Amino acid sequence: MKYKFDNAENKVKIALQMEQGRYERNNYKDEINSTSYIIAWNRGDDVQIKIDEIIYTFPSNAVLPIMHDQCFEIDHAQNIVIWQFNSEFYCIVNHDAEVGCVGFIFYGPTPTMFVDLNYEDLEMMHKLLLEFEEEFSSKEDIKEEMLRMLLVRLIIKITRLAKKQFLGTAIVEEDKFNLIRKFHLLVELHFKRERQVSFYANLLHKSPKTISNYFALYSKKTPLQVIHERVISEAKRLLYYTDKSIKEIADDLGFEDVANFSKFFKNVTSKSPSELKTTKSQKIRE
Repeated sequence: MKYKFDNAENKVKIALQMEQGRYERNNYKDEINSTSYIIAWNRGDDVQIKIDEIIYTFPSNAVLPIMHDQCFEIDHAQNIVIWQFNSEFYCIVNHDAEVGCVGFIFYGPTPTMFVDLNYEDLEMMHKLLLEFEEEFSSKEDIKEEMLRMLLVRLIIKITRLAKKQFLGTAIVEEDKFNLIRKFHLLVELHFKRERQVSFYANLLHKSPKTISNYFALYSKKTPLQVIHERVISEAKRLLYYTDKSIKEIADDLGFEDVANFSKFFKNVTSKSPSELKTTKSQKIRE
């Protein structure tokens, strides 16, 4: 079953899919969906999901936010519900101040965040899903705004659950936590050219030490790890999903030459780009 709302005038798109046998997205082949954020809900038994060539267990009764740049595959997906929306429909950056918690599930402590649901949460999700189906089937002129309001409710509810699960009972100082989210957003915008914490600290009008102290409170990673892992994740996707040469990938990611890129890649992953590309070729032949 598929529902879709598409306003060609302002390029907004939102879709709801369920009862499908398989879902997959390769942003490097399917550029149309490359800006789409996804919220997936597993209503059935545990299933496997492959995200950027890493296999995870998608637990029963859990929700998974999927970033716009992540490639993924889910087989045996009959019990998976997927909400998919582009940044024009609900821009994460522009609405960050209006709905202050929204950035957590997409720019929070981990890019792969399985959010567990209890019985009450499941009841809430089922009711919200019915509201979405009714609104998608509606003929009213205000359908776009109603769908956007429902999406805001969905994101806020999941964010509250995710914060409780991943931050525990720790007292959250919102100004410090918001700064961490803004750091993630800035990395997303500039990681191909800027790999120094000082660059992002200057944009946030803080010292690198202050940024590091904030991360120590609410993240298992350091600011530098966040930057490096974002560069590496993009490099791996280009190696896995495109036919670009290592030199082309190094250029795309702002490295002066292949040697610098290879050294950086091996320092972070313990493997060279050529080793990863060789492994990919072997899997294809198999």
